[in-house]
Amino acid sequence: MEGVPVTVEEVHHILAGDRPAQTREEDAALVRGYRDAMSFVLRRADDRAFSWGRELLVGLHDRVLAGNWAAGAGRFRRGPAHLIDNRTGQLVFEPPADGDVPELVDRACAIVERGLEHPAIGAAWIHAAVAAIHPFTDGNGRAARVIASLAMYRGGFKLPEFTSLEEWWGRHLSDYYASFRCLGAAFDPDANVTPFIRAHLEAQLHQVRALDLRERVQQRIWTAVEEAVSAAGLEPRVANAVWDAFFGRAVTPRYYRPLADVSVATATNDLAATVAAGLLRPVGRARSRSYQAGDRLYSRIGAALGVPVDEFGEPARGIIIGELTKRVASQV
Repeated sequence: MEGVPVTVEEVHHILAGDRPAQTREEDAALVRGYRDAMSFVLRRADDRAFSWGRELLVGLHDRVLAGNWAAGAGRFRRGPAHLIDNRTGQLVFEPPADGDVPELVDRACAIVERGLEHPAIGAAWIHAAVAAIHPFTDGNGRAARVIASLAMYRGGFKLPEFTSLEEWWGRHLSDYYASFRCLGAAFDPDANVTPFIRAHLEAQLHQVRALDLRERVQQRIWTAVEEAVSAAGLEPRVANAVWDAFFGRAVTPRYYRPLADVSVATATNDLAATVAAGLLRPVGRARSRSYQAGDRLYSRIGAALGVPVDEFGEPARGIIIGELTKRVASQV
């Protein structure tokens, strides 16, 4: 969403401690920073001494930007801010002057500290408030979404589908940016943000339904993966690598080792055995070697799920997931 050029597969590797060669370290640091910010949210949300305040927001922002001082991590902006539409070059919103930022942040924190009608409303409101105040030089969008997640956690909503809307908004960028039109062309402390709150609540509702369906589909696939691994006489931990390969993600030894919590030698033996079973296949040589779905993977998973497939690779995966999704949805 913020122009960080990493794929979902690269994020998996980065968070497992294996930075892909094509990923810049500064981009990997931002991925880790976002993870650290959300981890901080989890640690702080249940603290009985918790209170909303400017230092809390600054601390979250510092983590979001991975402590990058040059990018303004952990401190309010100094100077004006102008939000420009990259497609047209037009000014779309003018935040308040930098001198007003600390007081405006304090007022926003005081409002959310008192509480609104419902945690979801509070999360949407603080999201809009931080976006409108635009208190930082960079990372305002990410910080606003993390802060909204914190508001949901504080309200007792701790399942991922209720807290972070990052994935949903990322798939509906035009809707996300359109929802901010209610802020007007320049900062107005009395702006009616009801349209944004409505859009935020609708996004949460849609995401809950979508992720619930996806989770139930993935639970069935995971069970089938475990069955395939067991039937091949492999160690149960190998299911982690087979799972990633099923979804088209390349598995490297460096990625697999912390995932399965094994030594270098054990990881080598695990992956070799999985290749021999036809569930994985090696790609590349030496240090550049990775492992992808083997010739027998999709047919075995499909058979375990009662979804026969003659295709291989992405077409087979699409057939399996599509059929499972229909079955699960029909049971709702």
